[in-house]
Amino acid sequence: MTKNATATTEYRPKVLLVGLFTPYNKLENQEAYFDEFVNLVKTLGIEYDETYFTKLRHIDKANFLTKGKLQELAEICEKEEYEEVIFSETLSSLQERNLADFLNCEVFDREKLILEIFKKSAHTAEGKIQVEMAEIDFLKTRLAGKGHELAQQIGVIGTKGPGETAKEVLKRHLEDKFRQAKKKLKALQRSRDVQRKQRLESNTPLICLIGYTNAGKSTILNQLTKSDVLVEDKLFATLDTTIKKYFIDGKKQILISDTVGFISDLPHHLIEAFKTTLDELQYANLLLCIIDASNPVWQNQIKVVQSTLEEIKVNKPILYIFNKIDKLSKEELKALNQNLQDYE
Repeated sequence: MTKNATATTEYRPKVLLVGLFTPYNKLENQEAYFDEFVNLVKTLGIEYDETYFTKLRHIDKANFLTKGKLQELAEICEKEEYEEVIFSETLSSLQERNLADFLNCEVFDREKLILEIFKKSAHTAEGKIQVEMAEIDFLKTRLAGKGHELAQQIGVIGTKGPGETAKEVLKRHLEDKFRQAKKKLKALQRSRDVQRKQRLESNTPLICLIGYTNAGKSTILNQLTKSDVLVEDKLFATLDTTIKKYFIDGKKQILISDTVGFISDLPHHLIEAFKTTLDELQYANLLLCIIDASNPVWQNQIKVVQSTLEEIKVNKPILYIFNKIDKLSKEELKALNQNLQDYE
């Protein structure tokens, strides 16, 4: 367990980060996976007090943690008086509720963490609506796990039988919000479809930049098209799709599109919500996969990108672009060149 040096004079809850490396983690390097988790937390601006990292051989359906690990963590939370615990993995509503009860803390998981980052990073109307839809889907899964605390009846004198439960009211409210958001998104999609139709009729080639989050897609887009898209050294700095013009020899015009970055175990709700944005990849003539060559697990990150493309059923020609090679030592650059034959 390690202490975080961040200190503040303002009150904030005591926060513990729990990094869990399981047999199902897509990033095979344990240290890199934990670093990514901590970076997600920092991206959201959360100040934490300590980190607790451990490896699990299997996952408990009810608590996620095995009995021994659960007891160990409960003792830490009680001793240090933690109020919030953030887990590196996606939890089911049952696991989240059981952990919160056992640890006597508020519990947040990977899906909630990434969802909050997306909420901060979405700036266009389309992006905000897609995040809203993902959040509603997330809340509905948590609602499904609620028990007696939402079971009280909303009855009216003179009605027959039990009234509508608070859980049913909330569920209906969320479904109404989802329908409204979907209606707005469809209106924006019609506008996007018109623009896409015009582009296809003009036979203007489209290249889409894809890759792991923070690999440098926006930087490359800016360099190629002389644009000023936001560039920050953090995860999911840009979320909204951007399309810019690029001229070859000052004459032939092509379009270059920047897309949302991928990440290991990207929550299913976010993939579903952003399918309309990711559909742009279906119309690309070429995909440029931007790779952070300075990241020690870049090969695993490529696998994550490839598996995400398979999930959204995108099968397009891919050209791999290795970025940030200036950060490599001579030995690291030599090792990179030896591995490049798999991506030629």
